Amino acid sequence: MKFIKPFIILISALSIIGCKSKPKDPIKAIEEAHHKTDFLNHKAVKFDILLKFRGKERLNATITLLTNSSKGLIEYKDGSKIYTIGDKVFYSPNFKNVKAVRFDAYTWSYFFMFPYKLSDQGTQWSEFGEHKLNQTVYNTQKLSFTAGTGDAPDDWYYVYSDQNNHLINTAAYIVTFGKTVNKAESDPHAIKYDHYKEVEGIPIATNWTYWEWNKTSGISNQLGEATISNISFVNKVSFEVPQNFIEKE
Repeated sequence: MKFIKPFIILISALSIIGCKSKPKDPIKAIEEAHHKTDFLNHKAVKFDILLKFRGKERLNATITLLTNSSKGLIEYKDGSKIYTIGDKVFYSPNFKNVKAVRFDAYTWSYFFMFPYKLSDQGTQWSEFGEHKLNQTVYNTQKLSFTAGTGDAPDDWYYVYSDQNNHLINTAAYIVTFGKTVNKAESDPHAIKYDHYKEVEGIPIATNWTYWEWNKTSGISNQLGEATISNISFVNKVSFEVPQNFIEKE
């Protein structure tokens, strides 16, 4: 039975080769690159955001979010506030743009939380591959949602992640809030994540730029820019909604 030992060695070698050649799940690779587990081990995250679109200030606020996304607080520099408790939104009586309060309540927070929500309930992935963006080749994949997921289940994202460090570079998207899917798909945009900074070992993009986007030609014509600053993880935070706040249906 002299052949048994060489046979075992051969099988072991093939097993090792098989393990090495097995591609890593692309979504898990992104989540690991963004230290999702470490992020979720914190109770809440707080940061300042200054957002400008087409040269005009769109948002100037401090945002506090539970890392599991279940609760949030947006404190505008003009003194108005928005609370999110699950799918419920409450705003202060002095909030100016009531029509867009639900959009504001979730959109900007979602862009910040995006790397940690890739495998949330209701997410579905397709179109795995590689595409060039600004002369650089990225891993790409499309994110869509099952019916009934969030306020805008017809939204989709086309994600470009770095082939080496797997951090998200760009996410193209459509916004169906207040419009049909066809209309939204006629004007897709993209958010580009830059200037990653480590906060307690977790890489977080501190500069966002918004662009027009086309799947064939990529990004063009910058639309806006956001600066994220004063990022910190916090343990003591209250999401108790004041009695005079108004719930947005």
